[in-house]
Amino acid sequence: MLEVWKWANLTLAFVMELAALAALALWGWKTGNVIAVKLVLAVGAPVLAALAWGLFASPNATFDHSLLAVVTKVLVFGGAAVGLWAVSYRAAAVVFVTVLVANLLAIRLGHLTV
Repeated sequence: MLEVWKWANLTLAFVMELAALAALALWGWKTGNVIAVKLVLAVGAPVLAALAWGLFASPNATFDHSLLAVVTKVLVFGGAAVGLWAVSYRAAAVVFVTVLVANLLAIRLGHLTV
C-alpha cells in the first residue's frame, strides 16, 4: 500500500507540473491583446518555465543545487497561481495552490523525493 501512495503522490506532482505549464499558457493567451503577442506569451511562458525546470528543478537537473531548485519551483508554481488569479480564474488558482500544498506535504511526510 505504501508503494501505491508513493506513486500516486509522485504522479500527482507530475500532473501539477503540467497544470502549471497549462496555467502559464492560459495566462499568456488571455494577457496578450493581439494574436502575435498572445502566441508569444502562450508559448514562451511555458517553454521558459519548462527550460528552467529542466535546468534547475527536475530530478536529473543540469545544475543540481537545492536552492536553485526551490527558487525555480516557487517561480513556476507561484507564477502559475498568480497567472490564473490575474486572468480571473480565481477558483482555479485557489484549487491549484491547495492541491499543490497538500501534495507537497504528502510527499514530504512520506519522505518521497521529487
